[in-house]
Order: sequence, then C-alpha cells, then structure tokens
Amino acid sequence: MRWPPYQHVFFDCDSTLSTVEGIDILAEVSGKEEEVIALTKAAMEGKIGLEDVYAKRLAAIIPTREQIRLIRRAYKETIVPEADAMIAALQYLSHDVYIISGGLYDPVAEFGVHLGVPRDRIRAVKIEYDQLSGRWWEKGNGDELEYLSYDHGPLTISDGKAQIVEELRGDQKGRSLLIGDGNSDFRASRAVELFVGFGGVESRKSVREKAPVFLHSKSLAPLLALVVGPAGMAQLADTPHAPLMEKACKLIDQGAITFTDERLSEKFTTAYQAVYSRTR
Repeated sequence: MRWPPYQHVFFDCDSTLSTVEGIDILAEVSGKEEEVIALTKAAMEGKIGLEDVYAKRLAAIIPTREQIRLIRRAYKETIVPEADAMIAALQYLSHDVYIISGGLYDPVAEFGVHLGVPRDRIRAVKIEYDQLSGRWWEKGNGDELEYLSYDHGPLTISDGKAQIVEELRGDQKGRSLLIGDGNSDFRASRAVELFVGFGGVESRKSVREKAPVFLHSKSLAPLLALVVGPAGMAQLADTPHAPLMEKACKLIDQGAITFTDERLSEKFTTAYQAVYSRTR
C-alpha cells in the first residue's frame, strides 16, 4: 500500500519547534504569568477564541523591544529534539518547509532562519512600538520602546492559519502537511492533505482526539516517516541524515504515532513496515 510524500511541510513554532510559548516568556519577565498563561492555555485548547485573548495578553504585559528580544534567545535554547535535523533532512530531499505562527514576528523569524527556513516562508504577527515611550529622546534607547499595537490578521484569530497556508502554497504542485499542538493548528487542517497533532511539549486533549495523526514523542523524528514516505526513507539510508531516520524508526516502534483514522493507520503501517525491513 503506497504512502505518498508531502512536498509542503508547515510547522507551528511555539510548543512545536520550541518547547516554550513566546508570550509566556514575556509574562514571566513582567510578573503577569498567572493571568497570561491561563489565557494562552484556554486559547490553545479551543475553549476561547485566539481573537479574544491576543490583545488582552499584550495589553496586560506591554512588553518593551528589549523584552521581546528575550524570546529569540529562549527559542534557540529550547529547540524541540530533532527539529533542526528534521528541517535539514526535509530540505535535503527538496521538500518545501514553512513556519506559520501566532507568535511575534521578529523572534519567530530569527528562530526560523536559525533553523534553516527561508525568511520568505515564515509568517508571524508583526507589532508596532510606541515611539514616544521610554527615554525616546535619548539616542540609542530604542530597546526601551514599548509595545503599542499589533497587526490584526489571520494569525491572531483561531481560524486564520488556513488562509496563510493557502497563500504560501499558492498554485504550487504537491501535497501538504501541517504539524502543530494547538486548536488553531487543527482548524487549519482543511487547507492541507494531512494534519499531524504534536504532543511532545503539550499534549492537548482537544487536538489529540481530533487529529487524524498524533505524534506523542518529545522528538520530532517520527514525523520524517509521515512526510517523506517510503522513497524518501530509502534515500536517507546512506546519508548524514540516516541517524534521524533510525531514531524515527525506533520511536515509531515504541508507539510514538497514533491514528484516529483506521484506513490511514493501515496505509501508513503497511508502507512503513516495507521500508523498515529494507533499511535495517
């Protein structure tokens, strides 16, 4: 039974490529953890709309440019295991990799570029700073500028990621896959051929129960088998990316991937077992 590859791979950022939520980093440095983290959790689980909390969280914090830069460092220090290796392997096989995030653009974009994703394939939320905040009159105090407003768009509402997927994909050929941990990621599943829920950082019940495929491991390695299919797995066997493939197989054998769609499960299992027997 054939398992075709997915040419276009869309990653969420927070709690998918990084183990942190950027907005929570800001909440911690501003002393607003309890209020902001509760709002984030409710939105990610689909209990309230992202559009209902986006402005509230930033207004509660009013971060400075310097504080937002802390997210950049936090992302780089908390990369999900094998996230960078996964992106490298996919690009080695000429897959197109994208990042779509409801996080703030500057830290998300810098993190994405650090992982090897082209900047023009990264989408996140841009913000504006109050040019009359802090010691604005002193040269070199741009880091003290405070948050003023954000770009209201598809990534600041619960049902907006699908629009960004469609814009980035355009009329390009090839199947697409999206992986993410939150409700807004699942809602974007209508714009791709396959949605993979990720529970390696936060296993959210609402996503776990609805996603056709769910990845339970802390590592992203098992995603490789879902994306590249049998032909891609075989191509990686004698390359520097072989260790990633081997880890993917090990974790899959330990039950890292589950399905809510029996037909999909049978299709993947048959294809995977055929590849596994050839590459071991």
